[in-house]
Amino acid sequence: MAEAKWYVVHTYSGYENKVKANIEKTIENNKHLAEQILEVRVPLEDVVEIKNGVKRTVQKKLFPGYVLLNMEMNDDTWYVVRNTRGVTGFVGPGSKPIPLTDAEMKPLGIKSENLMVDFAEGDSISVVAGVWKDTVGVVQRMDYGKQTATINVELFGRETPVEIGFAEIRKL
Repeated sequence: MAEAKWYVVHTYSGYENKVKANIEKTIENNKHLAEQILEVRVPLEDVVEIKNGVKRTVQKKLFPGYVLLNMEMNDDTWYVVRNTRGVTGFVGPGSKPIPLTDAEMKPLGIKSENLMVDFAEGDSISVVAGVWKDTVGVVQRMDYGKQTATINVELFGRETPVEIGFAEIRKL
């Protein structure tokens, strides 16, 4: 099996979320693609807007007209993505998609290297750094792409899910 890498797809402007939804729906309908197309992202950034004297934070697309895909490149995945409604093509010379380098991925907050961790879903952990330092919780979900674990912490008498980086966690 080939290694999954990040590729950039050019879309019609304003169709980024529609393309993301269409690709995710195709993956859902074709189970064999779920192992080959791992993640679809429309990078967003928080921007503070002032309208009529009122400040508010809104999310804007970091790269309008582009969608990022973490996938194994082969004929099937290329065909599915390329023939998704709203996609104009992969970024790269001619019809040959070029994966993003680690240097290009770093500013996007997407880490390509996989960390080996000694905990899994259901394990009790202790937070060793950050805002939630000295908090104990049980891992509910793990996101290897973002290298984070979601744990439940008690906040105002309620269980609240909190996302914490792998580097800030130690298994109990």
